[in-house]
Amino acid sequence: MPTSLPRPGKGYYTEAEAARVLGVSIESLRSLVRQHILSAEPEAEANLPMTTFQPSDLLLLRFLRQVSESSTTAR
Repeated sequence: MPTSLPRPGKGYYTEAEAARVLGVSIESLRSLVRQHILSAEPEAEANLPMTTFQPSDLLLLRFLRQVSESSTTAR
């Protein structure tokens, strides 16, 4: 009896796709990455325009965005 498997999700996302999935502008996405990820590695910012994101990256960025928004509204 054959079973049908769901089609695997997308393996990577461009910057524009990641911003769209997260519901933010590209500049907001870049700001989020700079603030939470690149702050430890300033030289990594040079590669930001060529960045691609994996699904796990989007999960982390969504979490970080929610934390940032909740801390902003709590002030």
